[in-house]
Parts: sequence; structure tokens; C-alpha cells
Amino acid sequence: MAAYINRTLAYSNSMNISRNVSTDEQISSPLQIFGKAKKQINEIFVDILSYVAEASERIKDVNDKCPNVINTNELKSIIDYEFKVKGICEVLTRDHMKVAFFGRTSNGKSTVVNAMLGDKVLPSGIGHTTNCFLQVEGSQSGEAYLVTEGSNEKQNVESVSHLAHALNHEKQLNEKELVHVYWPKDRCVLLRDDVALVDSPGVDVTPHLDDWIDNHCIDADVFVLVANAESTLMVTEKNFFHKVSSKLSKPNIFILNNRWDASANEPEFLDQVRKQHMERATDFLVKELKVCTTEEASSRIFFISAKEVLQARVQERKGLSLNSGALAEGFSTRYMEFEEFERRFEECISKSAIKTKFLNHSQQGKHLIKDMLKIMDTIYNRSQEQKNLKLNEIKKCQEKLNYTEQSLISITNEMKMKIHQMVDDVEDKVSKALSDEIRRLSVLVDEFNLPFHSDPLVLNAYKKELHSYVESGLGSNLRARLSTALALNIDQSQKEMIEKMSALLPEEKRNIRLRNPQREPFEVLYRLNCDNLCRDFHEHLEFKFSWGLSTLFGRVASFTSWSSWSSNQSRIMMSPQSNNQSQSNNPLINAFDGTHNSTIEHNLPVISRILAASLGTQGAMGGLIFAGFMLKTVGWRLIIATGGIYGCLYLYERLSWTTKAKEREFKRQYVHHATSKLRLIVDLTSANCSHQVQQELSTTFAQLCELVDRSATDLNDEMKNLDGKLRILSKSTEVSKMLMNKGDVLKAELKQFDDTFLS
Repeated sequence: MAAYINRTLAYSNSMNISRNVSTDEQISSPLQIFGKAKKQINEIFVDILSYVAEASERIKDVNDKCPNVINTNELKSIIDYEFKVKGICEVLTRDHMKVAFFGRTSNGKSTVVNAMLGDKVLPSGIGHTTNCFLQVEGSQSGEAYLVTEGSNEKQNVESVSHLAHALNHEKQLNEKELVHVYWPKDRCVLLRDDVALVDSPGVDVTPHLDDWIDNHCIDADVFVLVANAESTLMVTEKNFFHKVSSKLSKPNIFILNNRWDASANEPEFLDQVRKQHMERATDFLVKELKVCTTEEASSRIFFISAKEVLQARVQERKGLSLNSGALAEGFSTRYMEFEEFERRFEECISKSAIKTKFLNHSQQGKHLIKDMLKIMDTIYNRSQEQKNLKLNEIKKCQEKLNYTEQSLISITNEMKMKIHQMVDDVEDKVSKALSDEIRRLSVLVDEFNLPFHSDPLVLNAYKKELHSYVESGLGSNLRARLSTALALNIDQSQKEMIEKMSALLPEEKRNIRLRNPQREPFEVLYRLNCDNLCRDFHEHLEFKFSWGLSTLFGRVASFTSWSSWSSNQSRIMMSPQSNNQSQSNNPLINAFDGTHNSTIEHNLPVISRILAASLGTQGAMGGLIFAGFMLKTVGWRLIIATGGIYGCLYLYERLSWTTKAKEREFKRQYVHHATSKLRLIVDLTSANCSHQVQQELSTTFAQLCELVDRSATDLNDEMKNLDGKLRILSKSTEVSKMLMNKGDVLKAELKQFDDTFLS
């Protein structure tokens, strides 16, 4: 009894310690510590699963947009972690405290389980009763049912006797199979606190103990050896637990000496038998199995009567007294010892289950978080490094773009001035050269040697050919004088443009541009279009005597017209009788005016007026007046001599008016007409040629500008692309930093869990 009191005091101290584990709520049972630990570790791993899932999703998104930040192994590790954590979460959800009852046949294993449940749930009786493994656990739905191994069908819990009773001739299960018996949690404190009780067949009914251990005992937190107090520990029982001890590191083993109520029949040997059982059981636990110390062994060995406890609890459930019924002497002591076993068992299984179930998961969680933090730190550093590289690239692109834009403005202004100067120079050269060629037009026309005929049809064809010849000849002469120099200047200007602009292009585009400089040489087109220009030319090929009165009059009139006009204007302006101007302009009156007949010199203007009058009237009267005037003035001999000479000249010229003479006269008239027309288009032609040069140079420069603009556009696109990658890298940095912070929080939660439940 003294040992019993000491164990009770030790249990009370341990209970005080367990109650201080939680600061959130008062814990009245060690089993509740496991429940709280399970709840907390589940919540932590739910957070870890959410964390890993979020990390997987975010990292995949970052990897899709920026593949260089995350390598394949890191991404694969994160995905593997997600599946691993899901598996741990599923295991944690199913995890419960598990106690396995073993012993020889008819030692009362099922009765002990029933006593702990407080009801007759499992089949029990004399002889070999249980023929398979029976696992009793709490029902989530609150109903009682059972499920056989490999099936999800719910069966009536009463059929457990039919399925698991060894005396049933129609048994369907063997000793290796497991039946899950679900019992309402509100009918048993153990089940409510997530404890599973596993009943087994007798260890002496099968040699396949290794299979039992591997299939049903490897995850047990506490083993209860139910021995028969009327005998001693058997080799079979010891061998089984030796095998358990070889597979598990220091398993928690309780030894129940059942049927201790038989000692009431021999009270004189009670203490000696108890001492004998204690010594042998202690030696077995301490010396043979080495699973505990001698002090700990005293709290692992109990003397009970499971049948009495079951009967008392069934009676109590019915509302009767615990002592009702046929009970042996000393029942109260045995009942209290059974309760002490339950308290010790609860304390042990709670501590053991927390370590066996959650220690490994906690360590796995910490290793997983550590690896995740390492991956996130690597991604963060790599993102930062690439982010800095992208910033430098953007800076270089911006500097290059600014340089390109500024250089383009400077080169554009320079090229505009150069093109303007060259255009002016071309205009001057073309104008001068064309003027020189116009002055030499007679030489060009004289070289035209197509057969000439005065017939109108032939003459029209002759004029068309002459137009083409003159246009071609002038163009050839201008090209011969200007094209080489112009082409050279233009080519040099284009090369200078290419050289300056190619410096603004990327190396690969610059090489392509300089590698393909072949192009048609530029040539100025001189668009004279003589056919349209001289379309209004009308030749006059009728014979005209060079000493005819009209010809002479034209010559004299052209010589004296300006001086006569000036003198008349002076007299008109200075004469007070300007109103008599109409009379002074009459040639007949002036011709017979006596004041103007003194000399021939004074009458030259008068003669010209008379000639004009006579020619103007084209009548005989004019000729008679002129003849009379000349006869009176110079005499008839001189007139006859002059008339003879005049006639000979006329005859000579008339005979000389051949086709060749007509051709010369035609060419002379054409040269005179074409010269006047060509001089009208000198400025237009030179402007047209300068415009061609301007267009050629401007086109070349525009093409080069377009290449530079494309290069600038490419730089802008590259900057946008880099900016997009920079945003992705910034997001990657933020994501990795955020995940690192979350990982630190989870790491702290796991440490707190260890400090609270595992230390």
C-alpha cells in the first residue's frame, strides 16, 4: 500500500506539470495534451501546405515569365515538397494515440479493453476467444459500427462476435487481419481524447510474430502485456516483446498482472506473491528489455482484476453502486490500482505519442522550411543580381538611345546644310552649262544631216527628228560636262552619310549596311522636251530678196528707230504746240515741206516714212510717188544704174535660192526660235536637276535615318522588354522575400511547438 501511495503522489506531480503545458486553456487530462499538440501541429502543417502551395504557384509563375531565375531542381524540389506536406497532413489527420494489448490466450486482454471502455464491446470469455486484431477507436459520427480490412462497408458492431470470436465455426478472418471497431466517443474518455485500443490474439497461437509487429504494432505508442497473476511470465510472452524491442527503440511497456482477485483466496501469501511478480517483471523490463529504469518499472507494473472493473463499471453505467454484485475481498484496492494504471497509461501514452507521432513530423517540417528558406534565399539573391544586371542594361540602352537621338539631330542639320549647298552648286553648274550649250546650238543644228525637203509632209518629219536630235545632243553634252563630277560628288556625299549614320547603328546592322553598298549610279536627267518646247515654230521658206524695199526698210528702221523715237519724244515734251502732234506724224506733209528738202541726210527719216507709206499701201501710187521723189532728188542716170545693179543682185539671189539654201535658212530660223525658247527654261531645267540631286541625297539620307530610327525603335523595344523582365524580377524578389518571411514565421511556430510539447 505504501508503494501505491507513493505512485499516486508522483502521478499528482506529473499532472501538475502537464497542466502547465498550455497557457490558453486548462488541461485536466494528459490525453488532452496530445489532442492539443495534434491540433497545433495540424494547424502548423496546414499553414505549411498553404505556404508550399503558394510558393509552388508563385515560383511557377515567375519561372514561366523569367526562366533564368529558378533552375529545374529548385522548382522540382518545391513541387515535391507540396506532395510531401500533403502526405504529412493526411497522416497527421489520421494520427492518434495507439495502445496494443498482448499476452497469452485467456489472460484477459479483451476484458481489459472492455474495462477501459466501460462496456462489453469486444468478445471475451474462457479459452481462445479473439481470433484477429480488433482496433477500437472513436466514431466521428457518434454511431457504433465496424469495418473489416479492405472494405468500406459499415457493419453492425454486434457482428464483431461473429467475425472475431475464435469459437465461431464460420469465422471469416484469420489472426493477421484487422477489424476497425468504431465506438461513440461520448461513451469513453479515452476514445474522446483520440486513443485507439488494439486487441490481439494470443501470442501463443501463431509463430508469425514478426508479421504482427510489422503490420499492427510498429506505430503503437504503448504496449500492454496482460499476464496471468496466477502464473508467472512465460517465455512466449517474453519472446514477443524481445522482438518488439528489437524493432522499436525502447518501447513503452506496461505489465498488468490480471486476475489478481484470486489472491483473496490466499491472503497469507499476498505480499510474497506480489513481490515475486514485481521482481520478475522488473527484471524483465530493466535487465532483459532495458526499456526503463528500476524506479520507472515500479510505475509500469500493476495488479488488477479486469473482470471486476468491467462488472463494476457496467453496474455504474446502469446507475448501481460499484460494489454491487459478487466481488472478492480487496476489490476497492484493485479498482484503485486499475484507475492508477489508467492514469499512468494516459500520462505515458500522451508523452510517448507526442514524441513518436509528432517529433518526426516536426523535424521534417523544420527541415522542409529550412530547405524552402534556402531556396527562397537563393532565388532572392539571384533575382537581385539579375535585377541589377537588367538595370545596367537599361541604363546602357538609355544612354545609347540618347546618344543616337542627339547625334541624329546633329548629323541631320549637317546633312541638310550640305545637301542645300550641293543643290545650289548643281543649279548654278547646270544653268551655266545649259546657257553655254544654247549659245552653241547653231553648231549642234548644223551637224544634223538628215535629208531636207521643203515639202510640208517631209518637213514635219524633219522637224520631229530635229527636235529629238537637239534634245539628245543637248542632253549628251550636258551629261558629258556635268554627270561625272555630279556623280562623284553625290557618291562622296552618300558615302559620308553612310559613314556617319552607320556609326549610330548596331554592329550587326552596320556590317549589313556597309556590306551591301551596291546600287545603280545616280545620273541627272535633263528634261528639255524640245518637241513640246518648239511646237509653235513655223518656218518661212518663201524667197525674200535681201535688198528688197521691205528688207532695206527693216534694216534702216532697226538702225534709226531708237534715235528717231528719242528725238520725237524730246520735241514732243519740249514743244509748246504739242497739240499739233498728229500733223507732224503725217509723212506726206513732212515730205513736201520746203523746210526739210535741203539735204538727203536731213530727209532720211522722211524717206523711211515714205517707204513705209508706199509699202504699207502696196499700190502703184506709192511707187510713183517714190520714183518721182528719187528722180527729182538724184537724177535718172543714177537711178538706171542702180536699177541694173539691183536687178542683177535680185537675179543672183533668186537663182541661189536652192534646197540647200532653204535648209540653211530653216536651220537659222530654228536656231533663232529654239534659242529663245531654251533660254526660257534654263532656270526651270537647272532647278529640276538640282531637285533630282536633292531628292537622291534626301532619299539616301531618309533611308539611313529610317535604319537609325529602326535601331532606336529596337532600343526602345529592348528597353520595354528589359523593363518587363525587371518588373518580373522585382516581383520575384518580392515573392521570395515574402515567402522567406512566411517561412521564418512557420519556423518560429515549429520551434514553439517543440518547446511546448517535445522539450
